[in-house]
Amino acid sequence: MREWWRSKKEVIKKSKNSHHYSFFDLILDVLDLLFWIPELIILPFRLIYSIVRGFGKLLGNMFDFV
Repeated sequence: MREWWRSKKEVIKKSKNSHHYSFFDLILDVLDLLFWIPELIILPFRLIYSIVRGFGKLLGNMFDFV
């Protein structure tokens, strides 16, 4: 029994230290990439829209003040 336990501990230790890239990891990476691609494409347009809108509100408030 003791010998079996020792061999089992070695197998567990080896499996914890191995850095295999599994199919499940690949699926998660692809899904993560599919999530970020649209965000990176849309982000510049959202930033430009927010800047133009903020600048327009600032100008509108300046003309209301005068």
